[in-house]
Amino acid sequence: MRSYAIGDIHGQLEALRAAHMRIAEDRARTGDGVAPVIHLGDLVDRGPDSAGVIDYLSKGQAEGAPWITLLGNHDQIFRTVLRAGVGEGDLPPFARAWMGPDMGGSETLASYGIRPRFLARHAHIARDLAEAVPPAHRAFLEELPLFHETEGEIFVHAGLRPGLPLGEQIAEDLLWIRGEFLNDTRDHGRLVIHGHTPVEEPMHCGNRVNLDTGAGFGRPLTAAVIEDGAVFVLTNEGRAPLEAP
Repeated sequence: MRSYAIGDIHGQLEALRAAHMRIAEDRARTGDGVAPVIHLGDLVDRGPDSAGVIDYLSKGQAEGAPWITLLGNHDQIFRTVLRAGVGEGDLPPFARAWMGPDMGGSETLASYGIRPRFLARHAHIARDLAEAVPPAHRAFLEELPLFHETEGEIFVHAGLRPGLPLGEQIAEDLLWIRGEFLNDTRDHGRLVIHGHTPVEEPMHCGNRVNLDTGAGFGRPLTAAVIEDGAVFVLTNEGRAPLEAP
């Protein structure tokens, strides 16, 4: 059993294309063209081309590429903002924070051609954004799943609530959890492959693997292959084993 996984993208379209190229090279070396590629969410915000990332992934999946794209917490926020605009309502209270420098929503706005001068006009921003985002992009965001599972792994954006079966997990934890999951060393039944919490290098902790290496902050975007329980980071030179301490 083999799966590929790509960490948090955050609007870095060229880095995403390069990650897919490394996967294509690994497929060519090993003769496997059907193993799925799971994108761990956070397609948008901070980087320069969130619109391009959504366009690339949505068109690829529509054309039959073996790709799976999960919902991240930034994608959830963006989807909520779009819903507000379509309904011609005010943006939710957290929208100001989303458009601030920490969350990076202003870069997502810019990728769709919207450059607000005054955040106080956020209701107009919601309307303008709903008009600027193609229906196919909105539909793609609405359909993103919260997790993907295989026989040996669970792929999810942020992590799991320890001790709860997968069927009892709530979206809030799957998209946002940190400390309770990151600090828990118990076996989750299957290896959890996640992003959400940026680290300097890909990290294998035995019960989980973190592939968010900070592409949203200008650091590399990590692509990995998980095969028969082993994890390898894909580099320009090929596979590099990622092992637990």
